Amino acid sequence: MNHPTPHAALARRPLPPALRDALQAGFGDRFSTSAGVCEHHGRDESPFPPALPDGVVFAHSTGEVAEVARLCNQYSVPLIPYGAGSSLEGHLLAVAGGISLDLSQMNKVLAIQPEDLTVTVQPGVTRKQLNQEIKDTGLFFPIDPGADASLGGMCATRASGTNAVRYGTMRENVLALTVVTADGRVIRTGTHARKSSAGYDLTRLFIGSEGTLGIITEVTVRLYPQPEAISAAVCAFPSMSSAVQAVIQTIQLGVPIARVEFVDALAIRAINRHDSLTLPEMPHLFFEFHGTEAGVREQAETVQQITAEHGGQDFEWATRPEDRSRLWNARHTAYFAMLQLKPGCRAVTTDVCVPISRLADCVAETEKDLVASSLPCPIVGHVGDGNFHVAILVDPDKPEEMAEAEDINRRIVERALSMGGTCTGEHGVGLHKMDFLVREHGEDALDLMRVIKHALDPNGILNPGKIFRAVRGPAG
Repeated sequence: MNHPTPHAALARRPLPPALRDALQAGFGDRFSTSAGVCEHHGRDESPFPPALPDGVVFAHSTGEVAEVARLCNQYSVPLIPYGAGSSLEGHLLAVAGGISLDLSQMNKVLAIQPEDLTVTVQPGVTRKQLNQEIKDTGLFFPIDPGADASLGGMCATRASGTNAVRYGTMRENVLALTVVTADGRVIRTGTHARKSSAGYDLTRLFIGSEGTLGIITEVTVRLYPQPEAISAAVCAFPSMSSAVQAVIQTIQLGVPIARVEFVDALAIRAINRHDSLTLPEMPHLFFEFHGTEAGVREQAETVQQITAEHGGQDFEWATRPEDRSRLWNARHTAYFAMLQLKPGCRAVTTDVCVPISRLADCVAETEKDLVASSLPCPIVGHVGDGNFHVAILVDPDKPEEMAEAEDINRRIVERALSMGGTCTGEHGVGLHKMDFLVREHGEDALDLMRVIKHALDPNGILNPGKIFRAVRGPAG
């Protein structure tokens, strides 16, 4: 693949023999330097070429994570947390070598507190696993980024997804964390209380830190009562603009929809092929409504009226669980369906988020860019909160396609920033979005972030090469 890794120049050095011996003694066959294991932990869903670690440790406890961190810090060796491997922006690539710390086997639900509507889990628990284990409580965890991501990874990237318009993101739904610092200390942030005014909000500091400030080993999250009634609907539109305008009006009227997803005509074509559906190849909105039987009916009827005003066609209800599952499974597999539009391709993905009042303008101008491109560029989006995604499909062996994809990405991001939005609504910065942070936050704010990074990780071992191009000390 010819797509250059932004940190290809980062210095790499072999693992110190003393560190290798200590990890072998402490973890036995749960420490591996085999080519196959390192290869698995050196690639993700991003378009970047593999960047392999020098070794992989499979941890089972907070104490073991602390021991690995202490050893890596002692020898100044990079340490990269690894969850489900579903990153889209290169977060887990070992661009400076080092140790990949696989947390997937830390997958226990530690404590369910149904009376408090909370649950505490280890970081390797995935969202599907969690909801399966708590289903008999009458509660559920709503954050749904599509992929069956781990809770630790979802914290690290401040994930959100299809339900965010009603239930918020990981930022709003994490109450407390256990975190291992770069030097191997174990700290606990937050409590099980719903609010606190005690000191700095360290929980929010680690949410979205992408493994650069600490390693999350326990997570306490909010749960919600399972809705009495759930209904879904799908509706086709004559244009992207009319679909987005229908969403904007729905949000501004205060209709408490649980989910509203936009899928453009090209993505619908891919979904039809992948999931054997027969949806019209037009822009679509997918809706879901939660509440009482009467409330759900009222919400859906209101939305149906709004969509009709904006040219919506074939408003189709899905009230049976199997029909809803079919609909949302098609949406969740859209990424893999879109890859099949161009066999052998990789996707340069970008996601931006803008104020809901600017969403229609942003999508319409983006559509002009995509129509002019020689590359297939399907769009999907969690448009209820102003967030949409573009998958730019490229031949990884053609540099000119990679260059065109990055030019499209730059224009989409710069447009979102000019409209008061953000360069990433939920994928995170990783390797891909670093160049846009100064424009979004300003140099002084970025310097403050660097100071925080240096204070918590003075040796720069935690996931180096991500978020910042360089880490400066307190003096800059």
